[in-house]
Amino acid sequence: MAELKSRRRPPSLAARLSAVLAPADAEAARRKVNELLENSEAKPLATVAVGGPARALLESVADGSPFLWGLIEREPERAARLLAGDPEARLAALTAEIGSHGSNRASLAAALRQARSEAALLIAIADIGGVWDSGQVTAALSDFAEAAIRAATSAALREAHDARRITLPDPDRPEQGCGFFIVGMGKLGARELNYSSDVDLIAFFDTQVVRVSEESDATSTFARVTQTMAKLLQERTADGYVARVDLRLRPDPGSTPVAISRDAALSYYESVGQNWERAAMIKARIVAGDAAAGEAFLTELRPFVWRRSLDHAAISDIHAMKRQIHVHKGHGEIAVEGHNLKLGRGGIREIEFFVQTQQLVAGGRDPALRTRGTVETLNGLVDAGWIDGGARDELAEAYGFLRTIEHRLQMVDDVQTHSLPEDEAALGRFAHFAGFSGRVAFAKALLKRMKIVQRHYARLFEDAPPLSVDIGSLVFTGEDDDPETLLTIGRLGYAEPSSVARTIREWHRGRYPSMKTNRARELLTELTPTILDVFARSDRPDAAINGLDKVLARTSAGVGLLALIRANPQVLELLAGVLGVAPRLAETLARRPRVLDALLDPAFFGHLPDRAELHERVAQALGEARSYEDALERARIVGQEMKTLVALRVAAGAAAADQAGPAFARTADVLIAALFRMAEKELARVHGRISGGMASVVALGKLGGEEMTAASDVDLILLYDHPDDAAESDGPKPLAPSQYYARLTQRLLAALSAPTAEGVLYEVDFRLRPSGRAGPLATRLRAFELYQAEEAETWEHMALSRARVIAGPKAFVRKVGRAIGEVLLAPRAPAKVAKDVAAMRMLLDKEKGAGGPWNLKHAPGGLVDVEFAAQALQLAYASTHPKMLFTATIPALDRAHAEGLLDRESWATLRSGARLQQDLTQALRLAIDGPFDPKEAGEGLRRLLARTGEAPDFAVLTATLADRQKEVRAAFRAVLAGMK
Repeated sequence: MAELKSRRRPPSLAARLSAVLAPADAEAARRKVNELLENSEAKPLATVAVGGPARALLESVADGSPFLWGLIEREPERAARLLAGDPEARLAALTAEIGSHGSNRASLAAALRQARSEAALLIAIADIGGVWDSGQVTAALSDFAEAAIRAATSAALREAHDARRITLPDPDRPEQGCGFFIVGMGKLGARELNYSSDVDLIAFFDTQVVRVSEESDATSTFARVTQTMAKLLQERTADGYVARVDLRLRPDPGSTPVAISRDAALSYYESVGQNWERAAMIKARIVAGDAAAGEAFLTELRPFVWRRSLDHAAISDIHAMKRQIHVHKGHGEIAVEGHNLKLGRGGIREIEFFVQTQQLVAGGRDPALRTRGTVETLNGLVDAGWIDGGARDELAEAYGFLRTIEHRLQMVDDVQTHSLPEDEAALGRFAHFAGFSGRVAFAKALLKRMKIVQRHYARLFEDAPPLSVDIGSLVFTGEDDDPETLLTIGRLGYAEPSSVARTIREWHRGRYPSMKTNRARELLTELTPTILDVFARSDRPDAAINGLDKVLARTSAGVGLLALIRANPQVLELLAGVLGVAPRLAETLARRPRVLDALLDPAFFGHLPDRAELHERVAQALGEARSYEDALERARIVGQEMKTLVALRVAAGAAAADQAGPAFARTADVLIAALFRMAEKELARVHGRISGGMASVVALGKLGGEEMTAASDVDLILLYDHPDDAAESDGPKPLAPSQYYARLTQRLLAALSAPTAEGVLYEVDFRLRPSGRAGPLATRLRAFELYQAEEAETWEHMALSRARVIAGPKAFVRKVGRAIGEVLLAPRAPAKVAKDVAAMRMLLDKEKGAGGPWNLKHAPGGLVDVEFAAQALQLAYASTHPKMLFTATIPALDRAHAEGLLDRESWATLRSGARLQQDLTQALRLAIDGPFDPKEAGEGLRRLLARTGEAPDFAVLTATLADRQKEVRAAFRAVLAGMK
């Protein structure tokens, strides 16, 4: 009978040790073990480990793991007991004993930590000694962690019940029917926990089941329960800790409490849940709390995880997830020193991803594939015909090998690390602890498995359309930065990889309205590598990403924008060129993202719109208006679109800077004319019309000279005429002609510059009208002619040299044009003109000429010098050379030269000075508001200016600009001197 009982008793752990172990420093390990076993407290251990495998195991631990050796040294009797006992029975007893320590938090915390130390040593011995394979090791680690989580959850629930914040149906069994449950995610959910792993948990509560006191809020109450549970597990005390708790896999962790209601969670997953979250939920398992409520939740979540049919977009997103951590054949060699066993090429993540992505695609139709374990699912994929048995066997063996090495790595110091030692000597030492004869044997075994994994992983979805660019590993799931992703982003040239990764994670979380839909996030997954690659080649990659972030934050058309980028790669190139170097334009896009809708027009990339196209676009927009106010809004929308499109093309280098001024002016001409007609019609509705009366709008300044920039205001005057016998308008509220046209001017001013929901179309300046601010807003043509002939000063005639009539009846437009021409063609004494122009320039020098060469308008030799030279020549000589009249500066200089009134050297100097400074002004007004300070300018803006000025760098440009201004000032003086 005794012999039968002996046969039935399972062999001890020591008797089952089978691994052949050889310490790196055998002599030192032997001394450490001898010193311990000579201690009287270690007599039981000396008895068990008198020789053979147990002794070899102790020497291997003494040599390779300070953590495990510390556990053995502190309690040698415990180590002896574990070696002498049945490991399976002892682990089962440990997990059963955990929950028997009552509700006292301090005693439970101590008991949990002591149990964890014992479980850590037991599982390590069984692993190192070859008693358990990797599957048994991960299951043991998971079972112990789950028992600890259940104990901590029960204690936290009972504590809340005792404090009368909740009412438990059965306080002796706190989890039963409580409505609060913990979902284990990742490796815990799959019962594949690693040796020193965090436990990924999500806490939920069912508002229909929980019973919360009237004074308590369910969310805050269960958040406190969750925090108590986490503290019981992860707080470090003199006894150590139990497990690090990670609660960040919950829905939208940046803005949700640590416990979330099941209804809120279901709403999140159904509306903005991503494919990576579906993949994460494959392994979800109830590990603590109300099991019935938890299983009901997982059942309800099943349609989110397991879609019966996937659309092409979802499949593309899954393919893109894989390809963003894609390793293609021949992509370099796998290093051994420093290699990350989990995240590196050929590592654990690639095996898990190989399994999970195929589950996502096929599991909706095949329930047999809805399994949690990696090896278990590999078997299912063979049965379902997705992979063959050879692939299954190779990947399963590699998975077991890599997990074993991962555990051994973490056993060294009880640290959650996945990276092998970077030093060759340190790696050789670790190789001995992992059961190899040295670094060479270990490297050979490791590389064999990793190459196998690489080969199978590269074949996954190999028929899927390739990404447009393969830049390296990119993972934006979870809450923490992925190390390989940061390396990829850093290699591309981004200054702050972590900030870039965080921004992209926020896009994927659907925080912005533009990214709420599955389609938007699926497009984002596909396009992210291309976005990062294209932006990395811009002048300021980080600024470009931030600019795109602002656009996505403020637009609602995320799908449209991303689909546009996908279909038109040049849009992304354009955005990269703009968002990084032109903060003002980037801010405009962020404030008014609807202007990007105009990029859908294929004509945008071909040319800047001509006048006919602008007329058609504006007429279509205003023709759809339901009211006058609606028309004003639509005018602002189309105006912002057209102005921004011009700015975008110039900033991105798709159009020359000298094309911008005329394009901005054409846009303003068409909009002002359209709004002038609307203002006339609206005024007539209330006040009727002046019989025989007519009015026109005259543009001056930058608009008149067709040299507008993105930030230009518009200088206007309104001229009118009417029969002398016209007493008042013929409407229900009649007005005298002077009042009538003043009101018309006010309406036009409001139509252009009044702020609406869509902003301001143009800032308008009417100060150049006769008599300036003191005079009436609108001027009768006869009074205008008389004023110009008898009262106007030279500077007013200079301003009139840039006048263009841009709106009004054709006959009256021609009449006003002739009147302006008569003023400019009037004979003048050249010396008088020169004297007045010189005096005015001297005054401006004193008031506005400081600031160095980058004061492009007013600096000595700046644009004012060029403009004054052209205008002085026109006023002095147009009476005898009428062909030289032209509103734009450079053509006016060209005509003066052609008429023999400007020598070739001065003409070339003034022309080149005007071209350079006009182009630089265009670039600056695109990029910034206010004056330009070269010391404060970013590198991207400096490069934009250098490119615009056709200089190799900004320093050369600044020197060239200063030299050019000196030459212009000399030419300006020469022009005036020649007129005396």
